[in-house]
Amino acid sequence: MELPGLGEHCSERTCKQLDFLPLTCDACGEVFCKDHIRYDDHKCSSAYKKNVQVPVCPLCNAPVPVQKGEIPDMVVGAHMDKNCKYNPAQQKQRIFTNKCLKPGCKRKEMMKVVCEQCGGNFCIKHRHPLDHDCKGSSHPTSAA
Repeated sequence: MELPGLGEHCSERTCKQLDFLPLTCDACGEVFCKDHIRYDDHKCSSAYKKNVQVPVCPLCNAPVPVQKGEIPDMVVGAHMDKNCKYNPAQQKQRIFTNKCLKPGCKRKEMMKVVCEQCGGNFCIKHRHPLDHDCKGSSHPTSAA
């Protein structure tokens, strides 16, 4: 028994399958089978209208609000041209900032190396009291 009035053909030009439970794309309004209902599967040209993802600026990592009907790439491009708060100097922060207090030494360390006797900050090479001529303690230090 045939039921010619039931179902519709898939709108995908490579498919055209007769589907008894057709699905309508909410972006473009065309009818598709279950294999082609996703926006990517039928290359929907109206998918950007339904895309609810919030794009993020690649420079400042701030979310960029996009209104319905706007193309996200264009909005992010306008944000980058006008009000992007990207600061390249902020990206390159110095890591080695702890300068050795030994006179003549110009080394810098990533972490503080504090002498327990005088409280000064030194590099790895001058961290021991004998290596930086420590004068912070009245106790005599012996050579190791």
